[in-house]
Parts: sequence; C-alpha cells; structure tokens
Amino acid sequence: MKNSEPGEFLALLNAEEVADLREAGRPRRWERGATVMGEGDTSDWVLVLTSGRVKVSSHTASGTEVVLAVRGPGALVGDMSALDGHPRSATVTALEPIEGLVVHDFAGYLRGHGRVAVLLMQLIVSRLRDADRKRVEYGAFDTTGRVATRLVELAERFGEPTNGGVRVMLPLSQDELAGWTGASREAVSKALRSLRDRGLIETGRRRVIIYDLEGLRKRAR
Repeated sequence: MKNSEPGEFLALLNAEEVADLREAGRPRRWERGATVMGEGDTSDWVLVLTSGRVKVSSHTASGTEVVLAVRGPGALVGDMSALDGHPRSATVTALEPIEGLVVHDFAGYLRGHGRVAVLLMQLIVSRLRDADRKRVEYGAFDTTGRVATRLVELAERFGEPTNGGVRVMLPLSQDELAGWTGASREAVSKALRSLRDRGLIETGRRRVIIYDLEGLRKRAR
C-alpha cells in the first residue's frame, strides 16, 4: 500500500495486519467530486484511503454544508456505521482522485485482530477530542483565528517545503473552507485577506503558501 499520513489508521498497523486487511478488501478508485458515502445511507462497508483526500461533511436543516473533517492517505472512513449498523452520519466526497481499499466485513476483521480493535478505539477517542477542541474554537476564536487554525492543520498534515515557506495544495474551495470554520464565505475571504496583509500567507487557485507558520500559529491562538 502507499504511504499513510502519520497517526492515521493504516499507519498504526503492522505488516501482517495490513496484509490481512488487503485480503479482506478490494481496491477501488473514485474521481474528484465523486460521492464515496452518502449521509443517511445504510451501507456497512468501510474505506481505507491509500491515496488522495476526502472531505467528511453534513448538512443542516437549512441545507448549509458543514465540513467536519478532511481525511488523507491511511485514513479509515465509514467505521461508525460498520460497527453500530446505523445509517451514515455524514457524506464523504473525493476532493481529488482517490484510491482505497473497500472492506465489507470489517467487524469480522476486528474480531480476528484484537490489537487493531484497541487501536481503533484509541483513534475514535482522538477524533472525539478533536471534535471537542473544534467546538471550543467556534466559541472562543474569531473567524480569522479559525481560518488560521485550519491552515496550520493543513500545513502540518499536507504541507510541502517550498522557497521561503510551506506550500499547501488546498483541496477546499472558499465555500468549503467556510463550512469547515463555521463562517460565511465573505467572512473567510476577509480573513484570508487579513492574513495576506500581515505577510503570513499567499493565496492562489487551490493553493496557499505559508511564509510564517509560527506567526500563523500565534494568530490561530
């Protein structure tokens, strides 16, 4: 399998556990923009991403999209429905062409791999802590602080060194970034302009170059 993002599900497994996972699943590809899983669906399979990134989102009663997370290589998605049998709680959409391993009897795989089951519990706890932290951010930070926080997260997870900074090929539109920060598109646009004016970032089509990551961290706080 391809490289996994540190800390994601696939990166936690040893060679034997990965081999058994591959035997239990089948590879599949999706194009950019494809819906991988739909909110409310009753399917029970999981996806282990091996390349590309997806967004996990939900919609409010008024139809506004709320982006819950961005997942990259090595991530496990769809595990909640596979474990409790309830409908999907969110939609998973390919932000770029993706490849992954589809596993239908994931519960059976876990029954045969007790160590992996414990690792999954730890991963779920980590996600819950992250969700709690984001709820605190919504109440404590202004829009610019929340945008800075998300840019720092993307830089730390997906950033590549470039001349004088860190380049992030941004997989999200401004509308999606707004949905990830709990703000309007106009407020996000204003926040990005403020960060540019401070000399912290440079923005372009689907990319951001961060010139002062520590300064961006300070603004995020």
